[in-house]
Amino acid sequence: MRKSKICKTYFRRSFGEEKQALLSLTPSKIKICRIANNDKFVKFNLLPQLKFLVKEGYDVYVVCSPGKWVADIEKEGIKVKTIKIKRKISSLYDLVTLYRLWNYFRKEKFQIVHTHNPKPGLLGQLAAKMAGVPIVINTIHGFYFQENSSLLKRKFFIIIEKIAAKCSDLIFFVNKEDMKTALQERICSDKLIKYLGGAVDINKFSPDLFSQSFIVDKKEELGIKSDQKVVGIIARLVEEKGYIELFEALGTIIKKFPRAVLLVVGSEEKHKKDFFDPNFFKKKYKLEKNVIFLGERDNVDQIYPLIDVFVLPSHREGLGLVILEASAMEKPVVATNIRGCREAVDNGKTGVLVPAKNAEKLAKAIIYFLENPMEAQKMGENGRIKVIKEFNEDLVFGRIKEEYQKLIESL
Repeated sequence: MRKSKICKTYFRRSFGEEKQALLSLTPSKIKICRIANNDKFVKFNLLPQLKFLVKEGYDVYVVCSPGKWVADIEKEGIKVKTIKIKRKISSLYDLVTLYRLWNYFRKEKFQIVHTHNPKPGLLGQLAAKMAGVPIVINTIHGFYFQENSSLLKRKFFIIIEKIAAKCSDLIFFVNKEDMKTALQERICSDKLIKYLGGAVDINKFSPDLFSQSFIVDKKEELGIKSDQKVVGIIARLVEEKGYIELFEALGTIIKKFPRAVLLVVGSEEKHKKDFFDPNFFKKKYKLEKNVIFLGERDNVDQIYPLIDVFVLPSHREGLGLVILEASAMEKPVVATNIRGCREAVDNGKTGVLVPAKNAEKLAKAIIYFLENPMEAQKMGENGRIKVIKEFNEDLVFGRIKEEYQKLIESL
């Protein structure tokens, strides 16, 4: 596997020693460390992958910022090292984080370091190379710049990705449009790029698991009548997820369906500049009787069956795993026509794509499904077929296993 000339020269001695040690190991002794922004991302996005690797015999570690989900991660036989990684750029703090990562990698002598998210992707890969880790992998979960991003923002994040890629032995992408963008912007060579996709447990997210009586009882528990229309969203409470447009759209929807309910599942992120306060906007748009906020949940598989239409009007997505979960549950989807969502939704077949930040088109698409339940059912069924064919976690995890083995054997 081609190495960066800079990294190769600087870390030649350390890398050579690690390489010989790695080749003498059996898979069950190989230590892998995954790095992500926070425990929440690990819990809800990476945990199935990590459990798969544990089952395959790898010794699996995680580095992430501290949080309430760390204990849940450790229960799965995964060692967690908490190092706070700030999302915002902070030169001094980021240098301290880089040192702490380097020191941890140096002591633990990992054979594979696999990073996620932009900041851990940069700091984690630099630290891994500095520590002489033989194999360094990054997963791109969606670039932070979009087609309509300012030139300054676009150039800044492209430079960051280029620096990170200099230390990559392999770069996974969860969507194919980002792969094309990486090549067009010369972020990395095509030799480093591999498609990963999004992984869904089709056995867990299956409509066959939930009876009609379960749905009726669950709705009653939440104060929803069996004849009420239900629109659902599962996303962090930030404006970037399109909540303002959704609440504006709901104002239009209830003119035709006065008793329609919006189920909102998501964590409150009050520290974010674009934090969305559902209680404030319920009052602003006079939707107190039409919105139910369920907070953050780790049992969303029990929420999807209650929904008639799933919606994700996000402004930026890597792929939109919740879209795939909703499709696996045979729910029609309304999402924005942006990179990532375009890969998760076959427009007109598994759902409808609408322009971002357009409440009028969003309302129109949701109303269409509420007025045409047979069409909604058909698109939902098509959605599950798509997920089984393209995003079954067995398929995705198989790609990870194959590429890990190739990298180990190519050293």
